[in-house]
Amino acid sequence: MSEPSLTSLEITSQPACWRRAAEAAASAPGLPGPGERVAVTGCGTSWFMAQAYAALREASGQGETDAFPASEFPVSRTYDRLVVITRSGTTTEVLDLIEEVRERWEVLALTADAASPVVRAADETAVLAWADEESVVQTRFATTALAFLRAGLEAAGGLPEGVKRLAEAASDAETALIEPLPRAVLSAEQWTFLGGGWAYGLAQEAALKMREAAGAWTESYPAMEYRHGPVSITGPGRVAWILGAAPAGLEADVSRTGGALVADGRRLDPMADLIRAQRLAVAVAESRGLNPDTPRGLTRSVILKG
Repeated sequence: MSEPSLTSLEITSQPACWRRAAEAAASAPGLPGPGERVAVTGCGTSWFMAQAYAALREASGQGETDAFPASEFPVSRTYDRLVVITRSGTTTEVLDLIEEVRERWEVLALTADAASPVVRAADETAVLAWADEESVVQTRFATTALAFLRAGLEAAGGLPEGVKRLAEAASDAETALIEPLPRAVLSAEQWTFLGGGWAYGLAQEAALKMREAAGAWTESYPAMEYRHGPVSITGPGRVAWILGAAPAGLEADVSRTGGALVADGRRLDPMADLIRAQRLAVAVAESRGLNPDTPRGLTRSVILKG
């Protein structure tokens, strides 16, 4: 039996990482306070975590919160605080953005490397070194960064109604690690991930993991937008996977296509359900003879040459 991939091992460690993130957030400086106008940014996976956090924070009533990719950030806007998510702390677009706005806004950076340039560039830094990864593909750092910010919301004023506390999410994650994946999901030719509210960012990340690790044909949409065209891609041998609660009637709409439906939002926290999608990405990659740790064309950090 072959050794498990680095990505598989890193996926397995997520419940412990989230619990440690909650402890770290309890005394962390620089987290957004209630009433602040906040922007959150990153690149790739980090941008999707930014989207999820922004939606959670705004829904909790703690203040207007926007999320943008660092490369498309509208620097003419006005914010009280910029939150940056960057595993390596070396991504060119992120560092350039901080340089442009740091005289106007407070900057909090979440990174895995205490020696990276972003630590020197930001006003405050949360170093989540225990969640760093050897794999090129991000799994546990991304969800740990979101767990850290989510714990900060809990401490500052609570989460939106219907969103589980982080301790419950970590317990759900343990369930997501051991339950078998449905056979129809493993053998499909195409996967569409859906989510509403903060789960939409997670749906985008689920699709990205499949593309990165497995070279798979995946798409992602806001759950209600799926009916407005994308539903036509689903059919026999294809999957529609809903992270979080499904809007009324959506499950029936998917079932009528003949495609496989995955919808565990009533049972699993969306962050925990993302773990199942991560596991699927590894399984599909390995079934295709691919190494999920080193995807084609990707590097750990994107550093642009001058």
